[in-house]
Amino acid sequence: MRVSAHWKLLLSAVATLPLLSACPTPPRAPSLPPQSTAPAPHVGTPYDIAPGASLLTILVYRAGALASAGHNHVIASHELAGTIWLPAEPLRSSFEVRVPVDTLTVDEAELRAAQHSADFPPDVPDSAKQGTRHNMLGAALLDAANNPQIVLRALPFSAGREAGTVLAHVQSTVRGQQGAFDAPVHYQLSGDTLTVSGEFALRQSELGLTPFSAMLGALQVQDEMHLSFTLVAHPRAAPARN
Repeated sequence: MRVSAHWKLLLSAVATLPLLSACPTPPRAPSLPPQSTAPAPHVGTPYDIAPGASLLTILVYRAGALASAGHNHVIASHELAGTIWLPAEPLRSSFEVRVPVDTLTVDEAELRAAQHSADFPPDVPDSAKQGTRHNMLGAALLDAANNPQIVLRALPFSAGREAGTVLAHVQSTVRGQQGAFDAPVHYQLSGDTLTVSGEFALRQSELGLTPFSAMLGALQVQDEMHLSFTLVAHPRAAPARN
């Protein structure tokens, strides 16, 4: 079936719309168990995150009958900041991680290639990348001008299923909305370098966001995303004495 010039123009415009879409009326954040609403206390040795050595990647997938008109995208942050507190008992660990919203990148060639998947071909037009990033940071979505950071704080941890892992219960603040999700976390301490890593699925709705949808759902973004992260941190330097 031939596609008219009008529809081609419309699909081209829609393809550069935001990956995620905020609701006109922000949804309520997920309910947390009463005993878990307060962030975990900071005990143990503080390790400050090294931004240049740390990385967060978010894979966002297209959906709908006209999915081929859009792209799957790799969103990333190389500027993670914050602190991880590591006591002798891992389940008492805590953290506060800050993600500067205006440093988020879209579809870096190296990160797309690193997925080793046909779902992330290298040929995403610059216009699509720029349009996606512009809309992602705009007032309708992350509203970077008024909400410059995404903040992630640890709630009390649970034991993980595998050795060396814990299940982190995370309190998120995105666009001023508080939510919560769980993430399996692996800790590795080598000398004075602490590496914390993990990967997991997360729904946009758990962050208080609504997946983008257009043309009566013919072009949309899946609610579920795939996140992976590596946090490299070093012990906080003792303050200099006069």
